Amino acid sequence: MENPKHFVLVHGICHGAWCWYKLVTLLRHAGHRVTALDLGASGINSKQLHEITSVWDYVQPLMEFMASISHEERVILVGHCYGGLPISLAMESFPQKVLAAVFVTAYMPHYNSPPGVLIQEYFKGTQLNHL
Repeated sequence: MENPKHFVLVHGICHGAWCWYKLVTLLRHAGHRVTALDLGASGINSKQLHEITSVWDYVQPLMEFMASISHEERVILVGHCYGGLPISLAMESFPQKVLAAVFVTAYMPHYNSPPGVLIQEYFKGTQLNHL
C-alpha cells in the first residue's frame, strides 16, 4: 500500500476491543496499521468496574496510547456508540496526532451539553427515571 494509515478503534459501552475483530482483519489485509483498545474495565483491561470512578479512569488506556505515539504520527480515531466520548477527549487532548475521527453511530459531545445529558435522555420515560 502506498500510504497506509493507522486506525485506532474504540469500542462502545459493554464491549471491548474484541468487537472490532472483523474490521481489524480487513484493515490489516488492506495494508493499514490497526490498534483496537480495551478501555477501563472492558475486554481484557485489568481494572474492575468498581475502580472506574470517573470518565478519565475509563478513557485512560486511550489517553496513554495517544501519549505514547510519536508527535509525527497521525491516527484515524474510530469510535462506536459511547466510544464517541473517548475519541472526542483524545481529539481535544492530542489534536496534532489526529488525522481524522469517525463516529460510527457514536455519541458526539455538544459544546453546551455535558456528557451526562446523553444518559439522561436515554433513560427518559423509563423506570429508572422514576427512582
